[in-house]
Parts: sequence; C-alpha cells; structure tokens
Amino acid sequence: MIDEFAKGNLHGRLRRDREALLWKLDGLSEYDVRRPLTATGTNLLGLVKHLATVEARYFGEVFDRPSPEPLPRWQDSDGSDQWAAEDETRDQIIAFYRRTWEHSDATINELALDAPGHVPWWPEPCPNTNLFAVMVHVLSESVRHAGHADILREGLDGRTGLRAEHEKPIDEEARAAYRAKIEQAARSAAPSKVESSSHVT
Repeated sequence: MIDEFAKGNLHGRLRRDREALLWKLDGLSEYDVRRPLTATGTNLLGLVKHLATVEARYFGEVFDRPSPEPLPRWQDSDGSDQWAAEDETRDQIIAFYRRTWEHSDATINELALDAPGHVPWWPEPCPNTNLFAVMVHVLSESVRHAGHADILREGLDGRTGLRAEHEKPIDEEARAAYRAKIEQAARSAAPSKVESSSHVT
C-alpha cells in the first residue's frame, strides 16, 4: 500500500515537472530557446535534451530495458546532450523527450519499487540500486533543471510560474520596488563590503 502511494506520488511529481520544463519554451524564438544564457552555456532547449537523455538512461539500461532511441554511450559523454545542434529542431527534441516519457513510464508502471537496477556509470561500491532510488534521483535532476529553466526564462522576458494557469500579468513597477527593497536590505546588512567593492577599479 505505502509502496504504491510512494510510487504514485513520485511519478506524479515527475510528470508535473516534465510539463513545467516544456512550458518554459512556449512563445520563444528559435534563437532564444537555443542560445547560451550563462557563462557555462546553459540553455533552455539543451535542458530538455539533457533530461530526455537522463530519463532514457536511468529508466532504460539501468533496468535492462534499453531505450529504443539511439543514445551515445555513457562513457562518451561530451556535453553534446546539453545543447541543440544546427540540424536538430525544437520539435525533434521535444518529441524525443515525450517518447522517452512513454518508455520511462512503462518501466515505472511495470516494476516494483524494490526492483533491482545497475548503474554502470556510478562509482564503486554503489552501482547497484533499485527503482525507488532511481525515481528519486531522476526527479531530483528534473526539479533542479526545471529551476534552472525558471531563472533562464525570467531573464529572457520576465515570465515566471510553474504552469500557464499560474501565470500572472507582469507588474514591472511592483517588481522593481520589490527588487529595490531586497537590494537595500543587502546593502544595509554589509555596508562596508558593498562600499569597498563599488570602489574597486
């Protein structure tokens, strides 16, 4: 009973965060979904591609249920799963993510939470695991990257929220006042540091 509750709860949250991540791409140009938005190259479409690969691996080969999608070997990971090449379209990457969901969901639905798995890319002595641990791991990855997407999207056009139905009209004046309040609190908490750093040339 508790196992089914735990599995259903984790699976439901994973489904929610998958959709939340895709929503962050809505309404953006091809350039904006692809372009690097941090010093390390983080980009919105790359987050989708990366999480599709993560799910395909963890709910696939870990449980001897390899993904039908062609994937690079885990040993050959070179960061190419974190950005979209010129010949990869947004639709292709999103479709890959959705097909991966189907494969992942089948694994989750068919196996018990204590079903054994083996993660060859995890270091010894802990490559052996089970479905529960993998669900927690993949959910953590998904939540983390959905959070990255939140920040990237806010930086692009100010849109925030978990889902479309939670979105509110942007009040630029209220946001500016709120940000100024936080900035003032930060300056008041450490005035000497702020002053000395502002005078560095």
